[in-house]
Amino acid sequence: REARFEVEEFLYEYAANLERGDIERWPSFFTDDAVYELKARDNVDSGLRLALMYCDGMGMLKDRAYAIKHTEMYAPRYLNLQITNTRVLSIEGPFIQAEANYLLLETLIDEPTRVQQVGKCYDRFERRDGRLLIKERLCVYETVLINNCVVFPV
Repeated sequence: REARFEVEEFLYEYAANLERGDIERWPSFFTDDAVYELKARDNVDSGLRLALMYCDGMGMLKDRAYAIKHTEMYAPRYLNLQITNTRVLSIEGPFIQAEANYLLLETLIDEPTRVQQVGKCYDRFERRDGRLLIKERLCVYETVLINNCVVFPV
């Protein structure tokens, strides 16, 4: 129970950070050697490595955050990231394996709110200096059709 609460609190802060648009802080939720992947379920089910978003290590995480903040062109939007049904699957030393469902809602300034993605996150956390960090994150979204471009990570 204590580990699930800790994971949930981490995920809620992670979501709140993305909702605030503080993308430059996003890499601080990961270990230096973290891997982040955002994949369609059909690719995962087929064993394909193709990812919509892929970062291997802190350098790529920071590059992605910098690109979103400073170089990419996209319409202004608000995000609402709902994280539910968190389950801790295992605890081994400093590592916690967990999964959670997510729902990403997106509102462009002049359009109605729409579902951007629905899926599941598979996380491997590592406790470092008394706090959790993501060592591996695989977000698997359910549909191959996404309403608009994916700007922000999940």
